Amino acid sequence: MFLQRVWNRGIRLGTLFERAAARYPANFVVLDHDLDIAPEVGRRMTVTEIANLIDDFASRFWAAKVRPGERVVIYKSNGFDISILACAIARIGAVPVLLSPKLDGTTVAELARRVDRPYLVTDQTKLEQELPDSVFELVERVLLTSGSYPNATELRSFAGVERVPAVQMPPEHPTLITHTSGTTGVPKLAVHTGRTFQARYRPQASVVRLIRKHDPLAIHVSFVHSRMYTAMPIGLLQGFPLVILADDDPVTVGDIFQQVPPGVIEAHPNSFMRWEELVDDPRDAFANVRFFSSTFDAIHPRTVHLLLSASRRRSPQFVQMYGQSEVGPIAGRTYNKKRGADADGRCVGRPFPGMTGVRVVSRDGKPPSKSSPGYIEVRSDGRIVTYLGEHERYEKQANDGWWRMGDVGYRTRWGCLHLLDREVDVIQGIGSTLAIEDALFARMEELVEVIVIPGGNGAAVPVVCTKDDKPLNQSAWKAAVANLPAMSDPVQWRQADLPQTATVKIKRLELARRLGSGTQSG
Repeated sequence: MFLQRVWNRGIRLGTLFERAAARYPANFVVLDHDLDIAPEVGRRMTVTEIANLIDDFASRFWAAKVRPGERVVIYKSNGFDISILACAIARIGAVPVLLSPKLDGTTVAELARRVDRPYLVTDQTKLEQELPDSVFELVERVLLTSGSYPNATELRSFAGVERVPAVQMPPEHPTLITHTSGTTGVPKLAVHTGRTFQARYRPQASVVRLIRKHDPLAIHVSFVHSRMYTAMPIGLLQGFPLVILADDDPVTVGDIFQQVPPGVIEAHPNSFMRWEELVDDPRDAFANVRFFSSTFDAIHPRTVHLLLSASRRRSPQFVQMYGQSEVGPIAGRTYNKKRGADADGRCVGRPFPGMTGVRVVSRDGKPPSKSSPGYIEVRSDGRIVTYLGEHERYEKQANDGWWRMGDVGYRTRWGCLHLLDREVDVIQGIGSTLAIEDALFARMEELVEVIVIPGGNGAAVPVVCTKDDKPLNQSAWKAAVANLPAMSDPVQWRQADLPQTATVKIKRLELARRLGSGTQSG
């Protein structure tokens, strides 16, 4: 009965830290950066202090005339205060719309137009360097987190206003709007409700409850991604200290993990790849880790194997979840130290019993298989309710309760789901670009990134990045591709020049476009 009441109530972002503080008032959060909205609080705060900060800024938004049901776009310089502001906006019943700091100003203006006259929370830097002047005509009011700008209202001007009580919205009401990765064009705006968020929380919270010792939970997740708002409650409501990282620079991460050794780490696959260099670091950054977790994109077995080898816990595990912004986590699998760098990385596991479902639909009339993969479709109570301003586009992906993921794959006789490629990335005669990338990572330690994309003549082109941007070892490359499907000669780029999304995914279509137009890495 209790679980049913929680489910009906939905997840409540506005009072999240307040409820966590009631249970664990001295629990702490460590940051690797200062907050723009309150630099004076430092980089280590109790949950109680953050709850008070959220209450303060919720009252400031109320004083700025933001009211329940209204939409508030947050587009500011990167930092954990994005999440704090989102909780503050939700606390008064308004709907935060989170836009990545990596988006260009023109795209942000287009998304603001789609939101239909929202309030805009931004900063002086974004107004001076990114946003077009026309944005003032598209929004109700511009609110500044830092700095000053003509015709914009500084949130600090409302300091000390009278506190207002939290507003509780129905669980079926929108509670957050995030954007999709934008790997295939202008991002879509995904509308989440309290109830859909609660559905995403359940499968992961059930796993975390099995962890008895409350070692710190380290999170390096985009502050504008829906995953941040399920990962955060999992830790807070169960008493885990949090380490929140805005930067995945190995030097900084190594220092912080040495000072506050995490027991659980949640991060983007590309960040885990970047942290491979910490495996042999004398600071032993991963010595205390029980669980590594990643939910965003394909992760290569080499990376998993290296990170697990760096843990000194008796049975560390790497939890890989398959999901999407629109539906949350759908399936999962675990790796342990016994599985090497050549493990099958295309297996993304099984759905969560009673919570999610998966089916694979034929593309060509044949039963879906490794040689003839089908469209992956899923069921989940965590599915968004619409794309804001593009409901017809949303409906095209929904089919009688099933949601088309945009991926192709197959299921084995044991029920494991194998993801081979995105639909738009399929290259005729290749089988799986992701499987080729897995194999190349396992065979060549010098690679830090490899992306197989279609060339202008339809052939597969591998774009590679190496450690410290050293020239690719051509002899080693020829040996590594000897038994792989035929591809064009590799094209070497600097990793820093690859087009990326807010969650550090490579924009494959954009990369293929640049390559086709003759644009080369610097």
